[in-house]
Amino acid sequence: VQVVESGGRSVRPGESLSLSCVASGFTRDFWAIGWFRQAPGKEREGVSCISDHDEYYADSVKGRFTNAKNKPKNTVYLHMNSLKPEDTAIYYCAFYDGSCGTNWYRFWKYDKWGQGTQVTVSS
Repeated sequence: VQVVESGGRSVRPGESLSLSCVASGFTRDFWAIGWFRQAPGKEREGVSCISDHDEYYADSVKGRFTNAKNKPKNTVYLHMNSLKPEDTAIYYCAFYDGSCGTNWYRFWKYDKWGQGTQVTVSS
């Protein structure tokens, strides 16, 4: 399994940005994609997770970030609105062979990780 995320760039506060995560190399029809981020000097934190059966968001992004899943293309999009400077981080997507579950924010749950894409929110 491989996952590749893309779409990160610099934006101004209040703007929107969408990230993509493409998964490949698997045959299972039931899977989850988690989004994590890591800012300089901080621990990696869970942002959101989406599967066929459940979806979760961190409180810090709830109402601003949404996931969209294009299953035939094995692609998940993270649509980020009303971006804030504190959203600045490297964003990672990660693959899990199953549903998100209530432990979706635990990084050790996931099987494969992408290389990360930088999102910078600054005026």
